Amino acid sequence: MAEIKILSGLGEKGPACMLLTTENRRWLLDCGHGPEANAHFDPAWLEGIDAVFITHDHIDHIGGAPYTVENGLPIYTTRRTAMALPPAADIRLLPEQGVSDIEGVRLTTGRNGHALGGVWFHFALGDGLFYSGDWSEESEWFSFDAPPKAKTAIIDCSYHLDDIPQAQRIATLDSLIDKLEGKILLPVPPSGRAGELAVHLIERYGVDSVILDPECRAVIAEAVSCEGISEKAKSIEPLLTRGDMDEARFLICDTPNADGGAAWGYVRAWHESGRLGQDAHVIFTGHMTAHARGIEKVGGGNFCRWNVHPPLSDQKTMIKRLGAERFAPVFCHEPEEYLSEDGFGAEVFLHGSIKL
Repeated sequence: MAEIKILSGLGEKGPACMLLTTENRRWLLDCGHGPEANAHFDPAWLEGIDAVFITHDHIDHIGGAPYTVENGLPIYTTRRTAMALPPAADIRLLPEQGVSDIEGVRLTTGRNGHALGGVWFHFALGDGLFYSGDWSEESEWFSFDAPPKAKTAIIDCSYHLDDIPQAQRIATLDSLIDKLEGKILLPVPPSGRAGELAVHLIERYGVDSVILDPECRAVIAEAVSCEGISEKAKSIEPLLTRGDMDEARFLICDTPNADGGAAWGYVRAWHESGRLGQDAHVIFTGHMTAHARGIEKVGGGNFCRWNVHPPLSDQKTMIKRLGAERFAPVFCHEPEEYLSEDGFGAEVFLHGSIKL
């Protein structure tokens, strides 16, 4: 008998952490921190754990990994995600597409359309357990693989009941850019939407209009040589040789909330010089933490979502594709609203653990 319990991530955009218990093993699925600075990974979640499985390298899924390493636990993840782990990590590599036998349990992994090296998990336990981590089927940069059937699903519902498609998001972004004068900073996770934002800006404004910070250049340089990346990635290659001092209107930089890295450096310099909100602007395209909201509050920040999670229609399609009989909507506020949402055809579970 096996069961799944959501330790963190239900009822909030908070650290991802799920406890999967089999007859003789206790496994954690993801070990996140944040995205808010006060949303910590709880080391107590590691008590009695035999192994940790990580879907991708974004902080809210991987941020607690140092505790895992300190405890000497094996970490199952892909080669690319393993590159973001501490050097002492005990890595057990998973394929981005394929089937693995983990101590007698069949685990299928597939590309999640969300991050470089990112995967979803399907465990052949009971009538099947699907854990999406974060996923997207709208990306023109990352590939997505359809999962096998599963009666139980824990799915990314970061956008809650929002159903605006990517095409409309892009049109809104273009409209916002056309209204702003001067330089524009786009803070991003380098292994996430950095590449596809760059491709879009190149297509609309020209290759000379964009530069990447060193962190984004390093990650994207590897990405363009990987399978599963769109042919459009080739258009980004000229950016990989452009230096930090080159002039460009659009600056694509780590970190996604401009609370570190080159993005914070630009914001701080613009604020101190009085340029922020005048001839220098920030456009946040993902979840905004308190730090990002503070930049917006002083007049230099704007929000325009770029879809990297599934809108409502894709959430419903996933549940039907899986043939799921029950699912948990994670990484969103007010998940109880799914109890009255039509079109899923499956029971919503919000509390306790579920037998598989």
